[in-house]
Amino acid sequence: MAASLLTLLRWPLWVAELATGAKSFVDNPLIGSRRLNAMGLHRLRLRAAHAMTAWRRRLLANGISREDRETFQRQGFVEWRGVLSPEAFERMRAGIMERAWPARELVQGNAFTRRIAVDPEMLRAVPELKSLLRSRRWRGLIRYVAASRAEPHYYIQTILTYRDGIEVLGDHDPQTAIHADAFHPSMKAWLFLTDVSQEDGPLTYVPGSHRLSAQRLAWEQAQAMQAPEGLSNLAARGSLRIEREKLESLGLPQPHGFVVPANTLIVADTFGFHARGVSLRPSIRVELWAYSRRNPFLPWTGLHPGSLPGIAPRRIHWLWRLQDRFPRLMGKPITPVGTTRPDAP
Repeated sequence: MAASLLTLLRWPLWVAELATGAKSFVDNPLIGSRRLNAMGLHRLRLRAAHAMTAWRRRLLANGISREDRETFQRQGFVEWRGVLSPEAFERMRAGIMERAWPARELVQGNAFTRRIAVDPEMLRAVPELKSLLRSRRWRGLIRYVAASRAEPHYYIQTILTYRDGIEVLGDHDPQTAIHADAFHPSMKAWLFLTDVSQEDGPLTYVPGSHRLSAQRLAWEQAQAMQAPEGLSNLAARGSLRIEREKLESLGLPQPHGFVVPANTLIVADTFGFHARGVSLRPSIRVELWAYSRRNPFLPWTGLHPGSLPGIAPRRIHWLWRLQDRFPRLMGKPITPVGTTRPDAP
């Protein structure tokens, strides 16, 4: 009786989630309904989200150069080398790397992900970082790809491709599977603070896969019709996976690996297929990492309370505290590990 009442009370929430970025075929029975998806629910949400994103990007188009805009529209990402002058970059890197900061870590397979929040203390200690995040081209790219003026979440992120001294094997790390983050466009950015070689498992991206082509729409529909039981755990929760050999059937090329020097920025739409490359040796990659994912159906680009002055750089710590206090409601928290340097082993 209690379970039936709880289910009844959840129905308004499940219905409301259809107009948000909610993506899990498991957690919402409407999103995961084969009957509704056969009638076109998943296709409708895809088309509506991408149409609204295109509208918001048109509103933000004047914030970036024509060259960056055309590059993004063609590829789904923009690669910007030499973001800062060599001198400014070295000062910024030293300010970040030579100090211990409060950190959290996540273990996936044999890979560690360490995250350090870019907070007011870091921005005061590293003025070059603060200036960069306020610079014109940086903000223009981030906002255009995100289709939003909302301030992203910023972290110093470290990828350690080993665990307890054991070399990583690609199939142990779920991030090495080619995937899309959600059914709608969103933004992630990586400014590499260390050089990235092919052996270190670079970020990879399938050029052009950010577009909602007829082939992609049909593939998405087929995946929705298998959900949730016919998909892997992460795919059933809305981060769909695809095998390399199936990319050609969608008219897509093989993934491009970003083997790049430090001081290179990649800004990408993560509706596009991407993955962490397979590391051939133990390695440490450090980057300034950003992501932005708002409700995809909003017609406006601003009005984001979390972007208000004084709030944006503190949001991550507040979120972490909420996750620690209410793990069932907020999701499993990333494990706090005290203070550590970004490149600590």
